[in-house]
Amino acid sequence: MTMCRVRTIFLSDIHLGTRACQAERLLDFLRVYEAEHVYLLGDIIDFWSLGRGIYWPSLHNTFVQKMLKRARHQVKVVLVPGNHDEALREYVGSNFGDIHVMREAVHMAADGKRYLLMHGDEFDQITRYHRWVALLGDIGYGLLLRLNVLPSWLRRKLHLRGYWSLADYAKRKLKGALAFVYGFEEAVVHHVRQMGYDGVVCGHIHSAAIKSIGGIAYINCGDWVDSCTAIVEHDDGRMELVHWREGEVKGEALRHDVPTEESAVPAAVVPLRGAEVTGVPAKDTACPGTRQPRR
Repeated sequence: MTMCRVRTIFLSDIHLGTRACQAERLLDFLRVYEAEHVYLLGDIIDFWSLGRGIYWPSLHNTFVQKMLKRARHQVKVVLVPGNHDEALREYVGSNFGDIHVMREAVHMAADGKRYLLMHGDEFDQITRYHRWVALLGDIGYGLLLRLNVLPSWLRRKLHLRGYWSLADYAKRKLKGALAFVYGFEEAVVHHVRQMGYDGVVCGHIHSAAIKSIGGIAYINCGDWVDSCTAIVEHDDGRMELVHWREGEVKGEALRHDVPTEESAVPAAVVPLRGAEVTGVPAKDTACPGTRQPRR
């Protein structure tokens, strides 16, 4: 498989310690993508789930060891804890085996743009003020992920390409869920604009995106329990949303050209024009991964 060296990798919502964590696909992604900087933007370890019962397979431990190894070999690895691993916020300012723990971070891209890096749970009113509702929602989301095993198995048996997610379908169809995503995005962008940054890279809502909102670059990493997405920065500062599907686990590079029409779908890769960040890689890139087309 072709190795792809990028400047920065952004990951969030891996949820180690849960059965839904797609650790095998994540490790396969990391075997292909190497970077000078790696940012882990929250919910890397799911202490909520571990509190209900211990689940820690060897692949989860392999990911931790891989991050520690990269940090030892001159890769800057920064961990920004989220709400599911909020216990690590007590260690902000500390280092775990050369992995720096920070409450928030600022990343200067190669093109000079400054991005605020955060998890984003502070802009989720349910998580902040109604923790029991958030816990129930977490359990319900986990149930949807488990129910998705059957349709995924059927699609493989029928040799259907692509990935269909029950959880993502529910989020798209429920008006309340869509309103939550849009409200979250607007709140985050408002904060970033007040802080004077060019953009933000965050996670939390499991809805991957690269888009411009009012002139601010809004970038969400997505997750590694359902959509299997990451953000990478290329050497010229271009940002790209990579979908790591089943084909990539087998070493097959899946690509889609991005049409030119505008998109209203939150999870779509929306290119930003001019001197702004783009979610579309250069055509000559050798990096594998699915680019989600605009609709």
